[in-house]
Amino acid sequence: MRTVWTMGFVAAAALSFCLPDFIVFRFTQAVIWSIALVGLVMLCGVSGQFSFAQAALFGIGGYGAAILGTHTPLSTYWGLVLAPVLGFIAGYGLGRVAGPHSLWTQALVTYAFAIAFPQLLRWRPIEHWTGGVQGLYLDFPTPPLEALSNDRWAFLMALSLLAAGLWLARNLIDSRAGRAMKAARDQDLAAAAQGIKVGQVRAMASGIAGAYLALAGCLSAYQFGFVGPMAYNFALSIQMLFGLVVGGMYSLGGAILGGLFLQFFPDVTAGLGKGLSALLYAVLLIAAMVAMPDGVAGALSRLAARIKLRRP
Repeated sequence: MRTVWTMGFVAAAALSFCLPDFIVFRFTQAVIWSIALVGLVMLCGVSGQFSFAQAALFGIGGYGAAILGTHTPLSTYWGLVLAPVLGFIAGYGLGRVAGPHSLWTQALVTYAFAIAFPQLLRWRPIEHWTGGVQGLYLDFPTPPLEALSNDRWAFLMALSLLAAGLWLARNLIDSRAGRAMKAARDQDLAAAAQGIKVGQVRAMASGIAGAYLALAGCLSAYQFGFVGPMAYNFALSIQMLFGLVVGGMYSLGGAILGGLFLQFFPDVTAGLGKGLSALLYAVLLIAAMVAMPDGVAGALSRLAARIKLRRP
């Protein structure tokens, strides 16, 4: 399977040189969605928590890169280091507060964080750094080769980071820490009886998810060249949850499918009827969740298992 995944990523990188820039731009956004959803798989699927704070964590990465590029002489590439660090700190702190409690409490705490974040960006004492309601502009990192366009370099950079993120996530899930997260998810009292510090494990999972989300936010800020308070609203959190559920919250492959869904599925509904695209989007989304409660990745896994059983 590792060979298959490697070949898939190499093929995707090679294919980007055969496509026009505007198509590559769209696939870059799908890859960025996938990186964010890997973090949600770790948070919701592996550790069994719930969050509405993903838009805020996404925005922390974007604003971290923008502030660094606007107010410091450092290279824009340092945003790729700063963003996951800031995301981990914010996610870990949020997990410390919400993690030990029930899913309802986690939902309320993270909802409050998501609602407060855009307001915080417009707070007068810090609006010099954040740009206030007008946001900040930032330059795209200079490609290492002149032959690479900005769109193609953004895709290759995002694809490489997605591959590294999937590798790290898989190793973490298979490690002792990953087993502790699953134990805390399945039965927190039994996990605590076995000596697992459930609050600390959940906070670490929240921090890891925050790092992935902030890295995705940094890449998105590079791609669009702008960050603003209204770009990180509550609707963005719901959108990511849709992608997580449709792709499959218990599978890293589901994060990739969810990223493709978030980027390209609205085009399908837009082409089905003018003025009804939002309604069609909602209906098809509900139908998909009812037909595939484990997401597309879960449905494909069950189909593969049935085919394997039918073989002589």
